[in-house]
Amino acid sequence: MVNSDSEDDFIKWVDFTVPCKVLKLTSELDINSHNNHENITYNWIELLAYLACIYGGNFKNFNENDLNKIVENLQNGKSMEDLTSTLTFYDYYLEAYSAVLSGFIGKYSIETLDENNQKVLKNTYGLKAFLPIAKNYYFTHYKDFGNSRSYGFRRTHLGNDLMGSIGTPIIAVESGIVEQLGWNQYGGWRVGIRSFDGKRYYYYAHLRKDHPYVEGLEKGDTIKAGDVIGYLGMTGYSIKENVNNINVAHLHFGMQLIFDESQVDSPNEIWIDVYEIIEFLKSNTSEVYLSNNETKDYSRKYDFMEEFLTE
Repeated sequence: MVNSDSEDDFIKWVDFTVPCKVLKLTSELDINSHNNHENITYNWIELLAYLACIYGGNFKNFNENDLNKIVENLQNGKSMEDLTSTLTFYDYYLEAYSAVLSGFIGKYSIETLDENNQKVLKNTYGLKAFLPIAKNYYFTHYKDFGNSRSYGFRRTHLGNDLMGSIGTPIIAVESGIVEQLGWNQYGGWRVGIRSFDGKRYYYYAHLRKDHPYVEGLEKGDTIKAGDVIGYLGMTGYSIKENVNNINVAHLHFGMQLIFDESQVDSPNEIWIDVYEIIEFLKSNTSEVYLSNNETKDYSRKYDFMEEFLTE
């Protein structure tokens, strides 16, 4: 956890084990309490951090009654500070889980259709992170984080592989800045997007041969959550660019947590298991359409705005 004896006192390791079921329950409490203008609003990350303290980070022991007791105590006038004052690792879990999830829920505006079938921007509060696979495109995945990989050198798999069809539009999970773009012998054509708060680095790899990215995408671009950024493929495992050496077409999707810039491109990188996050994000997908028949590029159907994009 936190190495308090070091001069560089930041989090060195996060084991994110929160199941999709718990993400759904806590997010619904958060979103519904804000949208229904209840007297008490809940913060799903605080609820998750509290539960993590109870279970020692092992959510295999999750019991919904434990969550209900927290809610009941808050409804009866206790504050989260009251409830967590004796929990030794609460601050650690709050910081760690905030690094994972702080960009997922909040205020945003998204286009919807009005009674005249015209697009209008609707202000709302809710889930503003998207599944990395576009709406209505089929994919499968399984728990493969930590599996062995042997190309180049023996190492562990630091992401989740989403198997699908070549050309499937790939979606930006969260808004941010394109930090990496181009060829990598392990990931093939890949995109790396950093969240605006700097805590999350999203890695999308093995994109399509010949036309991996949406037309015009460049390093340094600002990307909106739900934007098309590229297309599923099977490139990689080669020093030579633009080679299909991956056996099965898929998107490698990974999330790196960054608490200090010294953790970037170093042996101290923190990658988390995103399988349950993918399951959770299945409830929020970005619909796309063929926007350029000449380049065969796709774009999102409904626009999206959040405060970071207007500052």
